[in-house]
Amino acid sequence: MSAIGTLRTGHIGINVTDLERSLGFYRDVLGFEVLAEGKEEGRRFAFLGQDGALVVTLWQQAEGAYDKARAGLHHLAFEAESMDRVRSAETALKERDVTFAYEGVVAHREGAADGGIFFHDPDGTRLEIYAPTGAEEAAAPNNATPTCGFF
Repeated sequence: MSAIGTLRTGHIGINVTDLERSLGFYRDVLGFEVLAEGKEEGRRFAFLGQDGALVVTLWQQAEGAYDKARAGLHHLAFEAESMDRVRSAETALKERDVTFAYEGVVAHREGAADGGIFFHDPDGTRLEIYAPTGAEEAAAPNNATPTCGFF
């Protein structure tokens, strides 16, 4: 253990280009509740969570779309309670014409029980919703590397 003790992820902050558009996605599609919001011009933000716990913060300060070639966030993964919930999320996302990296649920690696869906938010940030079991029959799109690695 480190001298500072055990660390856990508290929340993830994401820069966005249009807060209203991103709120429509993270709130209405992914189901996060707005815990706090800053509406002052030049200082727009939203704190999003579930059951009162902060999960994601959105900051309207990006000037362009997500760029996977730049250092920083690779992707953000959300764990669902079951594969049925992952499939429900997939249906909701398809209804919003969200861009997916792979078709349907895929395994994290060949023969794995865990897997999920991989997609992009309105600014192109790479996201994943997965479940720890239920993907036993799903194919892995990349045999030599983890599915979440290069989408």
